[in-house]
Amino acid sequence: MSIPQPSNVPGSAVPPLELPYYGAPPVDAVKRVFQKYAVFSGRASRSEYWWWFLASGLASAVLNSISPTVVNGQVTGSSALGGLWFLATVVPSLAVASRRLHDVNLSTWMLLLALIPVLGWIALIVLLAQRENPSGQRFDKYPAPERGQASSAPPSWPQQQPPYPPGPAGPTGP
Repeated sequence: MSIPQPSNVPGSAVPPLELPYYGAPPVDAVKRVFQKYAVFSGRASRSEYWWWFLASGLASAVLNSISPTVVNGQVTGSSALGGLWFLATVVPSLAVASRRLHDVNLSTWMLLLALIPVLGWIALIVLLAQRENPSGQRFDKYPAPERGQASSAPPSWPQQQPPYPPGPAGPTGP
């Protein structure tokens, strides 16, 4: 079961940066992370987060294996290139993780679980792997109201279907 992309995107298959891109291909997911380099607000889909996680991890492994640092005859496992990669990607990695937690309707403060060895890491992985939650829309930014409008209503996406088909007079109560 997948959530459809919003219908307010005219003639484009790629949603705007303010919305999560469900089912994002790898290249688009990595591009979006860099386009939203230090944006901690909004939401990110599972595909955006996990493609970034994979690409960043592979790049780190390659850069660290190119020229590992040798100290006292021992390979330390990291290199100057790996250190530069870490410095360049720590902020976008935290930002996309923050947006991913927003998509499952959780606070960014849950990232502090990473400070708890092993159990915190497992808990954070489980939270980041959860399905999207429509209540996470509360983290979205809505456009400012135009002149003459009282307020800006949130988009009606994802479309919520009632658990039963409404009758001619709508659902009846007890």
